[in-house]
Amino acid sequence: MARLSHSIAILTKLQVSCIFILLTTVIPNVEARTHNLTWKVTYEYKYLDCFKKLAIAINGQTPGPHINATRGDTIIVTVLNNLLMENVAIHWHGIRQLGNGWNDGTDSVNQCAAMPGEYFTYQFVVDQAGTYMYHSHYGMQKSSGLYGLITVNPLPGEETPSHFEDREIILSDWYHDSAYEHAVKLSSKPYVWIGEPQSLLINGRGRYQCELLGVSNHDQCNGSSTECSPDVVKVKPKQTYRFRIASLTSLSALSFQIEGHKMTVVETDGMHVVPFVIDNLYIYSGETYSVLVTTDQNHSRNYGISINVIARTPETPNGFAILNYEPNPVDAQNLPQPPPGPLWNDTDSQRNQSLAIKGLRDTPYLVALKLNIPDVFDPTPSPEDYDHSYNIYEIPENTNATTSTSIYRLPFNKTVDIILQNAKSMGGDSETHPWHLHGHNFWVLGFGKDKFNPSTASLNLENPIMKNTVPLFPYGWTALRFRTDNPGIWLFHCHIEAHFYLGMLVLFESGSDMVTKPPQQNMGCGKTKNYINP
Repeated sequence: MARLSHSIAILTKLQVSCIFILLTTVIPNVEARTHNLTWKVTYEYKYLDCFKKLAIAINGQTPGPHINATRGDTIIVTVLNNLLMENVAIHWHGIRQLGNGWNDGTDSVNQCAAMPGEYFTYQFVVDQAGTYMYHSHYGMQKSSGLYGLITVNPLPGEETPSHFEDREIILSDWYHDSAYEHAVKLSSKPYVWIGEPQSLLINGRGRYQCELLGVSNHDQCNGSSTECSPDVVKVKPKQTYRFRIASLTSLSALSFQIEGHKMTVVETDGMHVVPFVIDNLYIYSGETYSVLVTTDQNHSRNYGISINVIARTPETPNGFAILNYEPNPVDAQNLPQPPPGPLWNDTDSQRNQSLAIKGLRDTPYLVALKLNIPDVFDPTPSPEDYDHSYNIYEIPENTNATTSTSIYRLPFNKTVDIILQNAKSMGGDSETHPWHLHGHNFWVLGFGKDKFNPSTASLNLENPIMKNTVPLFPYGWTALRFRTDNPGIWLFHCHIEAHFYLGMLVLFESGSDMVTKPPQQNMGCGKTKNYINP
């Protein structure tokens, strides 16, 4: 049974050393494009895993439309909320929004979510090439299918390690319960854990065994629906392809593998890495990777692609897709054998892959701060440290939770170190948590077992990778460093939907005095209603 860790310590320490690292990006003088998109968000019945579920779609699609742009382009997305009972806010995950925090798409932090019948227009520049994603940032709505992929291509002539044809892969898990049912369980007293997902999806396709329902109602579960047939990734023999892989799971950490094929990792979260070869890719919710795949196997047959749950006891069947060596036909009666995947609890292998990644040389908080609205958040500074003698592996007798509206207020344009420390949960175990930072990238300085000790910890200060999402492994620590060079208030949180809903998050504020006044469309909820111009 999963539980929220009771004492994940987040320590920040301002570095006073003379480190002047500018994360600004210079865009060459090439004419940029403007992409004007209109998205209608609606309820749609879907059979993504053969089971009929009310999903949330964009222009009828689940997953949503793929945004394909070039570095320096401007993206304008008008989101029309045609849902009857839910608000909508969309976060552009991995897009830094430099000086543009009002468009980050985070409900209750940067904006009021669009109510039913309303619209919200996002506008931002994609200033960094790479693989990114977008998804709902309202409640646990992402689990209903409101997500998609963003590809930002380099400008002509820019150096890139992967001049190859792309193949896009979206990985997700799928519950048959709705996000509202999950919210009721987690909000009850005592709270009820939401359990494991029923299926794993590759590009929005999975397969649930309808026989488990014990009914013959094909409207409720239709195993012959084309919506739940395996996704087919078409390739030609003796070619190299760049697989852009994004994990948009609500809960599951995954391993991705292709039968008979090795993969070369070349990018993660928009950053080039020193290439290294793997048999399987460990990927956590909120992460993106680019891997190179060479189709050098027997070209007279097709191959299986699979994903399986890691880092928690697997109760969800593996997901499956087909690597189709053209012109071979895809025979539904003779599908390739999917690779089984690695052991779910091999934490050392999972940590070692992360260590192998090295760099190639309700009332929105921000609105309240800018308009001086009182009593929205606690202005008391968060503690800079914690009691190092505290036993984080001991389950406390009093398991009552506390709530807080405080934020970390940090000086602008300074370097901040973060130590994420995993602890024991109320259930007596410890699980992997993927942490995502809005508005910034951070250097991943290291991972370790047990309790963090600054005098003995081994940190990579030579060629650390920059990411926006990173795993925190069971009973261990993760060390990060980032620069407070983007003014505003930015969310830092666990990317597991239920954990975020339960409060596994903090807010970082810096340089908010440099932020422009709130746009009218960002207000309208909580105490901001009185500040809207008639």
